[in-house]
Amino acid sequence: MLQKFYPEKWVTSTYSINFEELYKEGYRGLLFDIDNTLVKHGEDATEEAEQLFIRLKEIGFEVCLISNNKLERVERFNKNIKVNYIYDAHKPSRKNYLKAMEVMGTDLSNTMFIGDQLFTDVYGAKRCGMHHILVEPIDKNEEIQIVLKRYLERIVLHFYKKTLK
Repeated sequence: MLQKFYPEKWVTSTYSINFEELYKEGYRGLLFDIDNTLVKHGEDATEEAEQLFIRLKEIGFEVCLISNNKLERVERFNKNIKVNYIYDAHKPSRKNYLKAMEVMGTDLSNTMFIGDQLFTDVYGAKRCGMHHILVEPIDKNEEIQIVLKRYLERIVLHFYKKTLK
């Protein structure tokens, strides 16, 4: 039962992903969660995030932010990055993962989702059949509803780690 939440791949940071290798593997579209995936919760885009998106565009990726946040938050983050975005996405609902691929002109075979939460980001991607990478959250200080989910995530990840041995 817990397997439906197991990530396809799990890394320490978005910024540690070898995006050039993903491109060589045939990926052309990248979907990103924002908070605790790219920046601390509520932060504007940092210099590191802005440089990442410059690099991704130079590599040749289509990119879309997909966030459960409101429009103001997503637009504020995207101010200097200037990529496609979907706000109030209702992850883990499949609808906006599919819409993001439509916006980017990609499909399930060449799109990768990157996010920090199992029960929204990873589960939504898995429900679509989309490749995905779970990243460690950037900041451990989170809102109470997320703290509670993190406790449950630790249980799932404990059993996931046992499958890797």
